[in-house]
Amino acid sequence: MAEQFLDQVRDAVDGQIVRDYPPTPLSIRRTTSSLTNYYLQDFEGQKLAEVLATVVLSIVGGISFLVGFFLQDIALALKIGLAGTALTFLLVVPPWPFFNRHPVKWLPVGGEPAITSTQQNIVIDEKLFTK
Repeated sequence: MAEQFLDQVRDAVDGQIVRDYPPTPLSIRRTTSSLTNYYLQDFEGQKLAEVLATVVLSIVGGISFLVGFFLQDIALALKIGLAGTALTFLLVVPPWPFFNRHPVKWLPVGGEPAITSTQQNIVIDEKLFTK
């Protein structure tokens, strides 16, 4: 019973790479969490989210430290730090559209090959070889 609960938590928390958009009824039935099917995988957006979180937390941490140091008020420093963490959470966690500007174009599943026979030309030492 505990193992089933842990599997459900893992399915809810783990990010899944989704290959079809918009989701078809079959793809929604394949995964436990249908919400992840509505968003495509975007590695550039993940990098942007990571950089954004690092920069915002660093700036807020610095401001929090300086305000707390100069005013000698640790409670105010903690409040500023918590507010900055909440701001970072709101900037990074929701699936904002600017995080999905470069979706991954996946190869077709079981369909035609990615390279057709006319595209298989190899050039070695200025000699053309066709496959």
